[in-house]
Amino acid sequence: MVGMHANSLFQRAETGSTGDEMFAPDGSVRPTYAALHDALSGLGHEEFRTRSESLARSYLDQGITFDYAGEERPFPVDAIPRVIAAEEWSRVSRGIAQRVRALECFLDDLYTEQSAVTDGVIPAELISSSTYIVDEMRGYRPPNGVRIHISGIDLVRDGDGEFRVLEDNVRTPSGVSYVLSNRRAMAQTFPELFGDRPVRRVGEYPGRLLAALQAAAAEIADEDPTVVVLTPGRYNSAYFEHSLLARTMGVDLVEAGDLVERNERIYMRTTAGLRRVDVIYKRTDDDFIDPEVFRPDSMLGVPGLVRAVLAGNVVLANAIGNGIGDDKLTYTYMPDLIRYYMNEEPALPNVDTWRLEEPDSLTEVLDRLDELVVKPVDGSGGKGIVIGPSASRRELDGLRDRLLADPRGWIAQPVVQLSTIPTLVESGPEPRHADLRPFALNSGDDIWVLPGGLTRVALPEGEMIVNSSRGGGSKDTWVLARPAGSGPAAAPAETSGTEDERIEDPLDDDYDEFDDLPEDHSEEPTREPDPVTAAIRILDDQDVDVPETHDTATTKGADDAQPDR
Repeated sequence: MVGMHANSLFQRAETGSTGDEMFAPDGSVRPTYAALHDALSGLGHEEFRTRSESLARSYLDQGITFDYAGEERPFPVDAIPRVIAAEEWSRVSRGIAQRVRALECFLDDLYTEQSAVTDGVIPAELISSSTYIVDEMRGYRPPNGVRIHISGIDLVRDGDGEFRVLEDNVRTPSGVSYVLSNRRAMAQTFPELFGDRPVRRVGEYPGRLLAALQAAAAEIADEDPTVVVLTPGRYNSAYFEHSLLARTMGVDLVEAGDLVERNERIYMRTTAGLRRVDVIYKRTDDDFIDPEVFRPDSMLGVPGLVRAVLAGNVVLANAIGNGIGDDKLTYTYMPDLIRYYMNEEPALPNVDTWRLEEPDSLTEVLDRLDELVVKPVDGSGGKGIVIGPSASRRELDGLRDRLLADPRGWIAQPVVQLSTIPTLVESGPEPRHADLRPFALNSGDDIWVLPGGLTRVALPEGEMIVNSSRGGGSKDTWVLARPAGSGPAAAPAETSGTEDERIEDPLDDDYDEFDDLPEDHSEEPTREPDPVTAAIRILDDQDVDVPETHDTATTKGADDAQPDR
């Protein structure tokens, strides 16, 4: 390990905390961060802060802002990257792929045979009591068998340095646009940091996403499938992401009014007439996707869309009905589901969790409310979470009443001492708590895990909830490539072990962060998505309000903007 540097940029971060990712308990720099630590320290305090301010301005210039306490601010991206070693990422990637496979099996089983219920792996009450089950989808199987085309599995590193799964997001996980934007901004602002550090690229994500979506389509003779991104509109909290992904994939960004159902097929209105649509990457919540089946007052859905899906003529990514996979009660059964469907031990453990519908667990949790974290099973954006050690007696008494009234609606977990990473605040870099959302794409033949992910960081001192609504920000996440000559790491069967570990090189004249799109585009999009000019609140689907002056704007629940979880 590298020794401490007197009066260094990181002096206030050398706390000796056991859970810091850059510094060991004795204050020395951990090997994974050694080169980055020295490079940033070499910039000096003034230069580092000047460039950090330039980084923030670049987000404001692009309109990448969010609303915090009624004030429009640039989305906080911290200039100190998170670094993950190649060997550790290999384990994380394997665990993410394993979990997505198990969730795919669970959702397919849930909507068909329900073998896991018959075999006693999960109770029937888990399904019958869930508000996420969509009866219309029972018996439905997508053309290539994939329901979770895009997933975001939230991880935390505990006090022992082990990554654990905090929750699963398999409806419409958001945040990958910030992974791409963070990397581009860092490469432009701190290009020299990438010089001697083999950081794996993230820019191939749009091309990989497009390939996975195209693979989801039903077979069409002599034609390429038409893919579109369905957005609730420019007033949605995640519109920036919708626009970016459509543009970088080279596909159309559409709203509900651009689509129409005819004879159980979906068509897009264009200046040349109707054009058949084969795959829809939906960024609208299930409850609003089709007013014939769900909310009849929804202006954000396409009437007849579900009929077209069930007829096999269009595919939705992700599939309708995936919400049961996000249910925090389902989460508690995931280790058993992995063993049941995969015949494997979980590569990534869960955070220890109590199911409050079980009488003994409820009794124990009620006795220890002041020690535990209690969460609603359908909560998001940090809403409804009660952290026992910091809660008042009145809050705990009110929580006790809610748990007794609806134990199925809650889980409890110990207070996980999240790892910290040095983060720039007013006084300089200081340790702040962080989590990680890796993203995975399932093409049906392969599960590819983006080498990086969205690192969210809690900027207020001592804050354990990383959501932007609590003042949090994000970091660029660096996954290091294996050293040359080390040979490929053992790859699990469910992931591709032969992929080239492409390295970032912002100093290359040909460098373009989003240049990894498939070259064979049969047709250019009919229009360019509009640029983002409104403030972007990073919220969850339950947090989105309806702007009073726009009757077709985002409705509550319309998009699962989950970076704010």
